[in-house]
Amino acid sequence: MPMPAADLESRLRKAFPDAEITITDLAGDGDHYRARIVSDQFKGLPRVRQHQLVNKALADVLGGALHALALETAAPAG
Repeated sequence: MPMPAADLESRLRKAFPDAEITITDLAGDGDHYRARIVSDQFKGLPRVRQHQLVNKALADVLGGALHALALETAAPAG
């Protein structure tokens, strides 16, 4: 069963409450998304660690309701 974009965003906001989050449905099917997440939690962390934090927040749905997720993560500039 696909995951609505609003559910994905809600899960990410719970894990990264300070974040600027943009969700894009890549295929129009609710299974393939791109998420851009800019959060203070990512300051000083390498990109792989940033992605691990996102994957941990979504662990129970990755590979199930959420088939594919392209990530773009960053700490705020400045």
